[in-house]
Amino acid sequence: MAKDPLGEAGLHFDELNKLRVLEPEVDQKTRELKEECEDFVDKIGQFQKIVGGLIELVDELAKEAETEKMKAIGARNLLKSVAKQREAQQQQLQALTAEKKMQLERYRIEYEALSKVEAEQNEFIEQFILQK
Repeated sequence: MAKDPLGEAGLHFDELNKLRVLEPEVDQKTRELKEECEDFVDKIGQFQKIVGGLIELVDELAKEAETEKMKAIGARNLLKSVAKQREAQQQQLQALTAEKKMQLERYRIEYEALSKVEAEQNEFIEQFILQK
């Protein structure tokens, strides 16, 4: 087989008989690599869009979770304050009950004392009437 002087110089003819610097196989592989790279870049772009959407969704869910957490904390604090108010009210009612019991006991003692005085006065009146 005869040596190709153009091939030795690094020049080649393609299928359209155009003069090329690269070998046809290398040129074909380069084109395939370029197409694969373009596909890869497109897929990376799609992936970035999907990931961006996912990040936005996760951020929204995090905000909603934080909002619900704050609502729960507020409700818990409100419940604690209601419980403390109820406890304070119960203590006030117990103090009022104790005060009323003491007042009742004073009234009972005063009633007994007045009943005794009334009995003595009635007895005095009866004796006074009987002496006349």
